[in-house]
Parts: sequence; structure tokens; C-alpha cells
Amino acid sequence: MRKRSFFNRGELAAALWSFRREFLIVAILSFLTNLLMLAPTIYMLQVFDRVLTSQSELTLLAVSLITLFLFGVAALSERLRSSVLIAAGMRLDQKLSTRVFNGSFRAYLSETTSGASRPSADLIQVRQLVTGSGIYALFDAQWVPIYIAVIFFLHPWLGILSLAFAITQFALGWFGHRRNVTPSERSIKAASETMNALQGRLRNAEVLESMGMIGNIQRRWNTQYAAWMEKSGASQSHTQRLAAWSKFIRYSQQSLGLGAGALLVINGEISPGSMIAANVLMSRALAPIDQLVSTWRVFSSCRMAFGRLERLLARFPEQGPALTQAVPTGEIDLEHVLASRPGRDKPILNDISFALPAGTVVVMLGPSGSGKSTLARIMVGTWTEFSGTVKLDGLPIQGWNRIALGPHIGYLPQDVELFEGSIAENIARLGEVDSRKVIEAARSAGMHEMILRFPNGYDTLIGEAGNLLSGGQRQRIGLARAIYGDPALIVLDEPNANLDDAGDIALLRTIRELKAKGKTVFLITHRQGVLTLADRLMILNEGQMVADGPRDAVLASMRPAQTYATREVAAQPA
Repeated sequence: MRKRSFFNRGELAAALWSFRREFLIVAILSFLTNLLMLAPTIYMLQVFDRVLTSQSELTLLAVSLITLFLFGVAALSERLRSSVLIAAGMRLDQKLSTRVFNGSFRAYLSETTSGASRPSADLIQVRQLVTGSGIYALFDAQWVPIYIAVIFFLHPWLGILSLAFAITQFALGWFGHRRNVTPSERSIKAASETMNALQGRLRNAEVLESMGMIGNIQRRWNTQYAAWMEKSGASQSHTQRLAAWSKFIRYSQQSLGLGAGALLVINGEISPGSMIAANVLMSRALAPIDQLVSTWRVFSSCRMAFGRLERLLARFPEQGPALTQAVPTGEIDLEHVLASRPGRDKPILNDISFALPAGTVVVMLGPSGSGKSTLARIMVGTWTEFSGTVKLDGLPIQGWNRIALGPHIGYLPQDVELFEGSIAENIARLGEVDSRKVIEAARSAGMHEMILRFPNGYDTLIGEAGNLLSGGQRQRIGLARAIYGDPALIVLDEPNANLDDAGDIALLRTIRELKAKGKTVFLITHRQGVLTLADRLMILNEGQMVADGPRDAVLASMRPAQTYATREVAAQPA
């Protein structure tokens, strides 16, 4: 089997490989910078071995000016390589930020676990590594053998000493990395789980406060937080021990290197200038290794972030531009759909098949937990964990361009989520506000007069997640958003759950108008009031379709022996 090269292992690796020219430039600039870092050594040799011997001020001035010029070139080279890496990091972010956002969004749709916003943080971490001090250490570490070779040139024993310190420092860093990988990964994972758990509990602050659950939640939180602190403490303790040993070796190198050089000077084997130069070179040679040791934790966490991003981008590849962008009519067809969820043995939906011609009004009944909301998500293309076929206008719904298809689909989920902004912006789906379409959708949802009673009418800000509105108001604005722009397919999941009598009347009027316009309406409800508008009635129970057909025929067939689904519906007020 052919081994894959680095640049075709994954999308992220390929993106990094596309910056190979920039990395080559940085490598050349690093070569120049490190070469010029030999200037202090040469300067010391000249001062101690030539200037002090000859007492020549002109020689000192010439050597000093040349050294200053070389320092200026080194500083310019350092600045240039920093600029190249920063620009590369910004381009990397621009190249992948949209892909990572889309991938994390699709991951959130398909997963039950939280933390879908983490990929953006992972991308930032990778970018910061590319532009940070860690990448400099990698380039500078290649010069360690050259510096040690120069020290060998000054005296073999000094070279052997510097080589011993370099091997010790590298072995310490490698050993520390190997020992710290598992504690570091545990600490990072525990931190993520703890923060996600806290955010999830704070979203239910009203329930916790009103029902006296804060103490119980706090005890659970304290247990989880203590576990995180224990893992974090173990990781930090190991890192601090590693840093302490690294400092010991560095300080020992500085003193022992100077002492060994002094001994060689006493024995007349090297000059004082060579002693000082060798000590400076030895410190310079070990600096990149010391920097690598101090950034092992950063490299370790970045490696995990890189792996997570690679898996995310591989799991959710970029959708091609050739996807269907035609205007749908609303005809939808499901064939042998089986829906599942990770960690659940029994399927949520089992072998669901039906075909809806455009313009059909369907009412679906069924007890709670029967899979109605999952079916709604599958129809609008937001539930990915299923097998079978879902077609819109005869084409698989996955083959449609989601951006182009969005305006032609209306969806009101059971839990209505609004966004921070004005009422008009929420009805207009956060796009460019078309006042005529916004007012038309609000009128159809029976919200126009109510909106006009707000302080700023349609420009009234609703707060984060619409928290300044009541549940019924949020649901009716969500309904207006669903029918904004006359979409061809409208899926409504419990649209009257929070509505009063006036809201129910407005909902019936809305469905009647959509039916007159020839729209396909799929409505999930527990109330019987909307049955009068249904062309077709479906009953779902325990993930299986127990009844499907024309409304009157289904009702007639179910009267002799009502199922649990119809008994629950019948118990609901009209």
C-alpha cells in the first residue's frame, strides 16, 4: 500500500503544505539570523585576542562597527521572518475559518454532545503555533549541531561538554513530553467537560433557582470541578518539575562551561577570548532546546487540536459548487428511512416511507417520544444520522445547495430559538430586511398588530435568544420567520404549543393561506383543531408509522379501536 505524503494526509495538512514557500523563506531567514548570531562570538575573540593585545583603538572601532552592522542585519532578518509567519497565519485562518465554521456547525447538527464551537479555538491554536515562538524554536534547533561544531573547533573538550549538555537537555525534554502527554490530555478534556457542564446548567438558572436545586447542582459541580483540579494539578506539577530540572541544567551549563574554559586557559590550551566565546556559544546552542522543553505542553495541546480539526474536516467535506440550486416545488419523498442516535440501541424511526405531492397539507399525530421531531429534522435536512433516502423534488436533499435551498424551506422547531437583534431581523432570517416581505409574514402569522404595539415596532430589540419576549410571542415570531419569503416546504413542529386562543386562530388562518398558495405544509401537533385543514393524516408511534392516508379515511379507520396516539390527541383541548 502506498504511503501517503504529509500534504495529502488531510485537508488541514494540505493547507499547511500550501504555505511551504513561506516556510522556506522563514528557513532561509532563520539560517541568516543564526549565522549572524556567531557575530558576538567572533567579536569577543577579536577583542580579547587582538584588540587587547595590540591596544589598537582603530581596530576596536572597525570591529565594533562591523558587529553593529551584522546585529542590524540579524534584527531585520528576525523582523522579516516574523512578518512572513504572521501573514501566513492570517492567510491560513482566512483559508480555513469558513470551512471550520461550516464543519463545526454540521457537527453540532449530527452530535448530541456539546462543544461544537471548539474547532474555532483549535484553529486559533494551530495558527498561533505557526506564528508563535514554538515554530522559531523548531527552526533554530537545526543550528544546534553547527554551534556545537564551532565549539569543537575552539577546543574538543568544550565541544564534548556542550554536546553532553545538549543530549541531557534533549533527553529531559523528550522524557518529560512522553510522561506529560497523558496527564495533559486528561486535564484538557476535563477542563472542556467541566466548562460545558457549567454552561449547560447556567442555561437553566431559572429552574435551579425556583425549585431550590442550586445546592444539588453545586455538589455535583464541586465533584466535577475537584476532579478537573486534580488532573490539572497533576499535569502542572509534572510540567513544573520538568521546568525546574531544565533550569538546573541550564545554570549548571553556564557555570561548568565557564569553569572548564577557565581551566583550559590556566593550562594554556585556549585564550581568554575563546573561553568567553565558547561559553556564549554553548548558551546559544542550548537555548532552542530549552525553548522546546518549555513549550512541550503547547505542542502537545496543538497536536490534539490538529488531530481534531483533521477528523472534523474529513468527516464533513466541503460541499461542491455543482450542488442543485433549482427552485423546489415542495414535493418530498422518504424511502425506508431509519434514524438513530449515537449510544442508543433502538432506532428513533424505523422504516418510514411516504411521498407528498407539492401543495399537500399533512398533520402528524403521535405520543411524545415517538420520533415526530426527528422526522421533521430529517425532512429539512438537519438530522444526518439516518439511512434511507430523502428526496426533495426527486433529488436527494443532501445534494441541494443548503444556502440556495434555505429560502425555500420554512422550519419552526419545537424549541423556538431567536437571535439577538430586532424583530424584523429575526423574521427576515438575519438577512437583508425586505420590509414588504417582513410585514407580509407577520400578518400571515397574526403578529402585525402585536408588533406595532411594541415601543419601536419592528425595530424593537428582543434581547439575547429573544428573552424579552413571552413564549407565545417567540413562537409566533418563529412562525413568521418560517413562512418569510413564501417557502415551498414548511415544516412546523408543535407550532401551537405556547399559543392562546387568538394564536390558535391566527395559526389556522396561516395554514389556510399556505394551502391556498399551494405550499407543502407538514405540521406536527397534539391538538385536533388543525385536522380540518389536513389533506393527509399520519400517526406515528414508537418510531413506526401506524396510520397514513387521507384524513377522513384515517380517522374512520381509527374510531373502532383507538391507538395510544389518537387517545392522547383526543385528550388534548381543541
